[in-house]
Amino acid sequence: MVTLDVRPQLIDALSALRDSVAAVRLPLPLPGAPRARQTRSELLAQLDDYLLPRLRDPQAPLLAVIGGSTGAGKSTLVNSLVGRRVSEAGVLRPTTRTPVLVCHPDDREWFSGPRVLPELTRVWLPQQHEDAEGVDLSGGDDEGAVRVETATTLPRGLALLDAPDIDSLVVSNRILAAELICAADVWVMVTTASRYADAVPWHLLRTAKEYDATLVTVLDRVPHQVLAEVSRQYGALLTRAGLGDVPRFTVPELPESAGASHGLLPSTAVAALRTWLTHRSQDPAARQQAVARTASGAIESLNARMPELASAVAAQYAAAVRLTAAVEDAYAQEGDRVRRRLRAGEVLAGDALTRWRAHPGGGASAGELLDALVESLAELLRCAAAAADERVRDAWAREPAAQVFAEGVRHEDPEDRIGLAVRRWRRVLEELAEEEVREMERSLAPDPETVAALLAAALLGGRRARRAGERLAERIGAHGALRLRDKGGELVATYIDQVLGAERERRLAPLDALEVTPEPQAGLIAALSVVQKERKAA
Repeated sequence: MVTLDVRPQLIDALSALRDSVAAVRLPLPLPGAPRARQTRSELLAQLDDYLLPRLRDPQAPLLAVIGGSTGAGKSTLVNSLVGRRVSEAGVLRPTTRTPVLVCHPDDREWFSGPRVLPELTRVWLPQQHEDAEGVDLSGGDDEGAVRVETATTLPRGLALLDAPDIDSLVVSNRILAAELICAADVWVMVTTASRYADAVPWHLLRTAKEYDATLVTVLDRVPHQVLAEVSRQYGALLTRAGLGDVPRFTVPELPESAGASHGLLPSTAVAALRTWLTHRSQDPAARQQAVARTASGAIESLNARMPELASAVAAQYAAAVRLTAAVEDAYAQEGDRVRRRLRAGEVLAGDALTRWRAHPGGGASAGELLDALVESLAELLRCAAAAADERVRDAWAREPAAQVFAEGVRHEDPEDRIGLAVRRWRRVLEELAEEEVREMERSLAPDPETVAALLAAALLGGRRARRAGERLAERIGAHGALRLRDKGGELVATYIDQVLGAERERRLAPLDALEVTPEPQAGLIAALSVVQKERKAA
């Protein structure tokens, strides 16, 4: 017989594993990412709603979750097992929205707090209405809540949970239904004579087999005339799926199945299932076997599910690295291109070239030349940023992960930012010129603006502005000119790197905000290793 190990070390290991799962982020739309996100949600639900609470309180009541597809008769089955109407029943629409948990009054304390289903708030029906017939029990749309009922007709130590439809048209209902099933000690899968071969219930059955959970199936609403044949066919399907030993109960189609008698079936119709559930909750050996099997199966399933989740995390990080590299490569290439164009003197073109030729004797002042050079440099940097973004667009268009970002690479025009940065560079350049001029004798000192304009032309004009260096040396001396050109050259390189670096970081900011890192993968594997070690020690 499987035994339930409640060693504190294992609980601590599973708690650490739970935190590692919670730290996982899967924001990039990669193939397999939706499945990985679902796995993460299911793992958290199973750890928070079932595994950790069960290991911490092995004596807590047995929780049987009644799950199934729309119209399977889950609520009618719960009402009939309890012996009175506690959940709104109906076959023509997905009635169950707010899940309903029913337990014996003496077990209420186990479910009134966040021990299980901690994310759901508790909704209690007023006591005076509990036994009233015809009262509206639908609970409305209490999203994020579970309605807790008490009934003396249920044995102590057993609780039933009527879950939303697993194929509900409402996405949040489907997600909640899957999470509630993960909270079960016993999975009660309900299907009908007309839908027992549908894909949805079989997915849950295979999941239960994968987890080695304590499972029971109910074939509901089976017409009398085909009861034997349908039961035989369903049994054959279960056997073929490796579930032939799963307890199976059949409920015939009755007038009450359509919602008459306040959603109650005759007690004889559910007597066998009620006896089975009661035995599991009352007999110590049967209870231990049911609980231990589900808990052990959930822990063992981590050996396959955690590496899969870690692999998805690794894929996310690899994609983030590729996206980052595409941006960095694009801006690095454009930075090299800007430096080549500077050496070739391409800044000294257009209006800047015209001003240079007209300075000083052709009517162009030093300030006008400096203005033209600054604007030409700004335009060169704007073109470089635009070209880098175009490279990024091309590279990211080949990456599925990039689809998470809004259309277009840039969301705002960088013209003002680049213009401001270049004007700052100009001001620092002017300050260098002013400082150099202050060191000279006042009678020999040239106009600082002229020095700044010649320095800018020498730095930005490349081969086209060799004469600028000579003019600069004539005005402040060869040593001063060399000193200024060295400082100015470092300044140009620094500002080019700063401008393109800032644009690169702005482009990477949305990706960086996703915080896709490799640490969660290592955390998952390490946490699983500790759990496996504690399991072996047990």
